Amino acid sequence: MAEEHDSIFFGSAGDDPRVPAGINCRDLLVGLRWELDLFVNLRPAPLLDSRFCPLKKEVPIDLVVVRENTEGVNVRMGGNFKKGTTDEVAIQEDVNTYKGVERICRYAFEYARSHGYPKVTMADKHASLIHAHGLWQRVFWRMNEEFPDVEGEHYFIDTLCMDLVLHPEEFGVIVTNNIYGDILSDLCASLVGGVGVSASGCIHPGRVCMFEPVHGTAPDIALKGIANPFATVLTGRIMLDTLGHTRAAESIWGAVQAAVKENKVTGDLGGDMNTKGVGDYLQEKIVELSKEQ
Repeated sequence: MAEEHDSIFFGSAGDDPRVPAGINCRDLLVGLRWELDLFVNLRPAPLLDSRFCPLKKEVPIDLVVVRENTEGVNVRMGGNFKKGTTDEVAIQEDVNTYKGVERICRYAFEYARSHGYPKVTMADKHASLIHAHGLWQRVFWRMNEEFPDVEGEHYFIDTLCMDLVLHPEEFGVIVTNNIYGDILSDLCASLVGGVGVSASGCIHPGRVCMFEPVHGTAPDIALKGIANPFATVLTGRIMLDTLGHTRAAESIWGAVQAAVKENKVTGDLGGDMNTKGVGDYLQEKIVELSKEQ
């Protein structure tokens, strides 16, 4: 079914008290990522306004996490020995292939080049994980040689987390493995307004891709009209940009920026608009911007 369409727009998924215990969305989401080989998890985190940032200093923030999406510890290879006893042994394998590392690093450099970012930062822990992250080191620097116009930079993951909080303005495109990317994505989102503005795309260039806001179903605020629609709208921006509809994506971005400037936002961003009100404003603004184009 997925292959009969140009893309997948996945609304949201997450824990909801109405869903029976033991049933979740992981098999659906991960199944789509693996079956369609969506090896890129793209998580842009641009700061729309300094008032949304929890830091005490005002600096421009424009972060993009490029997370490897099909390998790493998330593939759940491993097992338990003597499970449930005091002698239990748990083993979780970290899967890294040359193909997987090479294509995610290439995507990061290509994205930086095409979107005007001057450098790519790679995060690992190769001093400790000498085999898996030694592979990342070799592939990343070899890939950097193919993109002499884009600076390559390396950080240990713990140092990067610290410096993202201290100096977020010094970073742009960040490429890393599955589990580190999962953590960094939420850290970067927290610097620019939280999950209410956090969009993502699961991408394989040239194939059917899936796009989804990352906030889940948020059952505690469902149907109250207070959910922030920015994450969903900005996910649409990523989808259109990936499909080659650049001008349409720019219209969405312009509409969101206008909404922020005029404080047409929901309560989580300090406004007094409800979900539908923000949505209606964005729709009208997109039509206006499209006519101007």
